[in-house]
Amino acid sequence: MKFLFFIFLFFLLPNTWGVNLQDKLKQIDDEFIGKVGVYVKHLGDGTSVTYQTDRDWYLASTVKIPIGITILQLVEEGEFSLDDELVVQETDFVDGSGDLMWQEPGISYTILELMDRMIRDSDSTATDILIRFLGEERLNKHIRDHIIRDGIENITTILQVRYDAYGEIHKTAANLTNMNIIELKGVTPMASRLDELLRILEITENDIQVASIPDAFERYYQKRLNSGSLEAMGVMLERLANGEYLNKENTEILINIMKSVTTGTRRIQAGLPEGSEFAHKTGTQIGRACNMGIVYLNETEPVVVAACAENYRSLKEAEDVFKKVGEIVSNNVLNGSV
Repeated sequence: MKFLFFIFLFFLLPNTWGVNLQDKLKQIDDEFIGKVGVYVKHLGDGTSVTYQTDRDWYLASTVKIPIGITILQLVEEGEFSLDDELVVQETDFVDGSGDLMWQEPGISYTILELMDRMIRDSDSTATDILIRFLGEERLNKHIRDHIIRDGIENITTILQVRYDAYGEIHKTAANLTNMNIIELKGVTPMASRLDELLRILEITENDIQVASIPDAFERYYQKRLNSGSLEAMGVMLERLANGEYLNKENTEILINIMKSVTTGTRRIQAGLPEGSEFAHKTGTQIGRACNMGIVYLNETEPVVVAACAENYRSLKEAEDVFKKVGEIVSNNVLNGSV
């Protein structure tokens, strides 16, 4: 009888979780030093909440989700197999997450292995190998034609992100090798990294266009590359969850990889209740962070969550905000759905 009573409430009482969530997201934003945008949709009752999603956000590595969808769609079209192997070239190595950049050139990995590393470990080198294989222009056209028509700006390689950002400091950054860029990432603090960059480029502080590397990245973000709408990303995740992009087997492959993601344990996932699963992807860049995916809560329909933050003082502050988003989504959706 108690179960039937809750079912009765679910169908006959107005759903208020969306209103409550909107208020709580505003409270989080008011208490946050930076800016935060959040998109939430309950795939069971269709209720959605958007907060500061009427603009583009730098998506960082969350763009690896549409790259994964593209790969699996082309597999279904018979263009290649997940078992096909790609050879790692020295020019593929790039700084960032993952350990592939420390392997020897000439080693081969299957497309499935590279896609797994790209999403599970956010491996930058694996990502650039796959983008090289697909072709950057073709990848972006496929995403516009088959995944998200509007809402994501041009996706580039991770290496190109570095060239574009460092190019804001001085145009000769185009002469850096990918190994130079890897070496630069290991130099800390940021001021010392700038000094090392100037040494490599054989220029002085009088020659540069911006005062610091974070300033260079801020200028780069204004170009809106690798950026997009949280609502567009949310709709993409919904369609992925509903099996609209891929057949059942490939949908499960991608979602299971996203469930095994090793990054972001202190973000949205940290605010979810015990026993829930989160098929997600994180993204992190200087002054920018994102976390988005599909939450599978106990005995409820899936919930799509897409969040990005910027202009914070430390990454921990952004992660704390994402954790709060996970907590209020869990509390509001669970309490508002019964």
